[in-house]
Amino acid sequence: MPLKPGTVWFTILLGLLLGLTPLGTDSFLPAMPAIARGFDATAAAVQLAVTTFFLGVAAGQLAWGPLSDRYGRRTALLAGLALFFAASLACAAAQSVAAVVAGRLAQGLGMSSGPVVARSVVRDLYEREHAAGLLARMMVVFGVVPIAAPLVGAGMLALRGWPGIFWLMAAIALALATWVALGLEETAPLPRAPAHPRRLAANLARLLADRRFVGPLVTLLCTQVGIYAFVSNSAFVLVHGLGLSPIEYSLCFSAVMLGQIAGAQLSSRLVLKHGIAAMVRTGTRLASVSGLVLAALAWAGAAHWSAVVLPMIVYMFASSYVLPHATAAALSPFPQFAGAASSLLGACQFSVGAAVSAGLGAAFDGTARPMASVAALAGLGALAGYSLLLRERAAPHGNR
Repeated sequence: MPLKPGTVWFTILLGLLLGLTPLGTDSFLPAMPAIARGFDATAAAVQLAVTTFFLGVAAGQLAWGPLSDRYGRRTALLAGLALFFAASLACAAAQSVAAVVAGRLAQGLGMSSGPVVARSVVRDLYEREHAAGLLARMMVVFGVVPIAAPLVGAGMLALRGWPGIFWLMAAIALALATWVALGLEETAPLPRAPAHPRRLAANLARLLADRRFVGPLVTLLCTQVGIYAFVSNSAFVLVHGLGLSPIEYSLCFSAVMLGQIAGAQLSSRLVLKHGIAAMVRTGTRLASVSGLVLAALAWAGAAHWSAVVLPMIVYMFASSYVLPHATAAALSPFPQFAGAASSLLGACQFSVGAAVSAGLGAAFDGTARPMASVAALAGLGALAGYSLLLRERAAPHGNR
């Protein structure tokens, strides 16, 4: 039976689709040290599997949005989930680190369809504060994925070894494809323009020249940099650097993600009353302070997991005040090519994520200092982005 927009199950489905990319990273993180040992590889070599995943997600973001504008949200999403399924099976059967790295690229391409289409569906149905409210509620569901994924990943690692994580991902892809086929109705507006590369390039250029898109984008990207720093480097910091077990690491990671759920739940209730600008202002201030505290503790030589986990809980809380509301602000002015706008947002985010992952993999020195320094700069950059580009956005337009 098709799901009705605005219902709990509709929000859960979109939230799970939005959470596909953290599923792809966070369930994989506990396996990274085991893969390095199993193939006698370095941490930097295994880190490439995170980098290529982010590259795949970035490239996929540019494809799925325009394809969904042209052929419909459902068709593009089902194609992406099919690729996710096939790539997961290939990773499970990999016989080398190089094969895992290549499979992760394909996984990223397929899994990127989820957040692109989910954001586009929201824009098809709602505008500004109402869109931001739904996106924030989706992030409550989204926030469960980073909590559950590392715990489930660590459990599968203990039961079936690292290939078991990819078998689980394949099962999730199949389940989501079935749910989408049965429950998600088409929302893409008509008429649909041809997916011509020249038209796509013109739309992307128009977006990048528009302050209404660039302001939220810069603020969002800076906030995401701090998240990527933690996601891509925390396993080596907490396991290799501080001596935690995979299960202990997963618990710490899940605790950090509780901050995101709390922030998303609270901000979804406050945005209609206070508006997008107030949410983003509060979030960027909290992100800058928590990033600076994290860096100060790391450079002071604090060698306890709480010196990483507690500031990152606050940072993730802050990110839930920034990400859904900056996303709504960026997408709302462009209803006729919401897919392309969603693609460009995602592509920029995961291109930055790939760069952060590669850089921190090379810079890892056994301490939290590189990761913490990046998070501090990210928080300050988000605050500057809000102050310079996003302050005092227009009043809400309401539901369409």
